[in-house]
Parts: sequence; C-alpha cells; structure tokens
Amino acid sequence: MPHQRLRKFNTRDAYPDQSLDNDLCMVVRAGNHIFMRGQTAMALDGRIVGVGDPAAQAENAMECVKTLLEEAGAKLEHICKITIYITDREYREPVYRVVGKWLKGVYPVSTGLIVKGLAKPEYLMEIDVDAVIPDDEARSRKPARHAVSKRRAAKKKAAKKKAPRRRR
Repeated sequence: MPHQRLRKFNTRDAYPDQSLDNDLCMVVRAGNHIFMRGQTAMALDGRIVGVGDPAAQAENAMECVKTLLEEAGAKLEHICKITIYITDREYREPVYRVVGKWLKGVYPVSTGLIVKGLAKPEYLMEIDVDAVIPDDEARSRKPARHAVSKRRAAKKKAAKKKAPRRRR
C-alpha cells in the first residue's frame, strides 16, 4: 500500500512571513502507522487560537490530533507515542492536564521537552503524535477525505459538467 499523505500544503502559505517553500502534509498513513505533523495553536483552518494561553493551545492541538487521526482512519486510542514541547516550564501543568483529559485510558509513552521557541512566537506548546492502527481494525478503517478535498472534488466535477462539449 502506498503512503497516503493527507492535507498537503506548502510552507510558503502557512508561514508567509518566512522565505520557505517546502511541500509537506499534516498526516501520513503508512500501512497501519500514522505520523502526524506537530499540532500547535494553529487551527486546521489556519487561525491562531489561544494566544498567551497554553491550555487553550493544547485544547486546539488535541482537537486537531483527533480530527487528523480520524481522517487517516485512526482513533485517539491508537496513539502510541506523544512528544510535548513547551516554551516555559510553568506551561507543563496546564498543557499536560488538557492532554491527559483527551488521552484518559490510552496510556501512550510520552516525552516532554522545554524548548527555547517554536515555529511562530505565538506558539507556547506543540504536540507530536505517532499512532498504529491494530491489524484487526486496519482492514475496516480507510482514511477519510477532509472537507476541503471534498469541496475541491465537487467543484471540479461541477466545472466538468458546465464545460461546453465539443462536437465531433
């Protein structure tokens, strides 16, 4: 099975204030393994939420994690490893409380790091997630297409229908 790369984007769009041009995606499904881009205060629509509030940023990050896992055909229960980056030691408790609420009963391995900074100065925390879908569930769970891709596909289909047909 080829890798499935979901929510593709280019860094020039995500970080217009920086001179970047990298083709990336939000999540990759490689067989039963799910690899996710670090989730932060950036909502899936590109808005920055929770400026100055590490708990609100963690809440947003976990909402994004759940959505992206579901789009890849996985669930929160499939998370195996999380790495949490915080920019200040005092953010540890509010961020970990939020993550703990979302992952109650999951028991992933976890690493926490205090870092000097993240991609944008507004980001106070970032969560990196790896998950594995159990074999017995992988056969029945296929990745979902997210709403933006569905809208694009619908627009293309509508455009094809409206295009004048050539006579032979």
